[in-house]
Amino acid sequence: MSTTDKAAAALESVYTAGTPEALAQAYAAWAATYDGETAALGYLLPFLIPAWVTRYVPIGDGPLLDAGCGTGLSGPQLKALGYRDLAGLDLSPDMLRIAGSRGSYDDLREAALGGPLPWPDGHFRAFFSTGVFTMGHAPATGLHELVRITKKGGHAVFTVRDQVFEKGGFRAVFDELEQGGKWRPVEESPWFRCYAIAEPDAVVKAFVFEVI
Repeated sequence: MSTTDKAAAALESVYTAGTPEALAQAYAAWAATYDGETAALGYLLPFLIPAWVTRYVPIGDGPLLDAGCGTGLSGPQLKALGYRDLAGLDLSPDMLRIAGSRGSYDDLREAALGGPLPWPDGHFRAFFSTGVFTMGHAPATGLHELVRITKKGGHAVFTVRDQVFEKGGFRAVFDELEQGGKWRPVEESPWFRCYAIAEPDAVVKAFVFEVI
């Protein structure tokens, strides 16, 4: 089986996991080969999301949270750009161990989006998240906790997969947070591909909100 075939099979296993426990098991099985296999597909998001972070968060402002950091591919990119105060969370301890080996994160926690998060109100200057709001992964309701732990005037930067945007209730959660005075919309990208090489039908939007 080729590298791209292995990656496609692993993607199917995480998309169809069904429960946080099954998802953690699927990522445990994939962790050791995740970086190489997603690279073979041309996975863009961990390297693209820093562009939005740098647009809204000045260097020196922090801390920043990589929500659903996986193996920590975004951390070294932001560190290279001058950001130093980075935290990460993920539901997979196996992925977190790899993220920790990169030397880019000051704080790594095991937690699942959709449940309580282990930080106080207003702790982060911003959070960013890529590839997490997708099939079989974090629910739209997980944004409530992420907004809670982001300070007023801070930013939420994240992607949402097309297949879950409407049926997963993201627009409803967006409206609820806006109408509740929790955030305001700042930027919404067009739909764009997650992978430069394979999976041409996999598209996402990037969203930026300011927490208020």
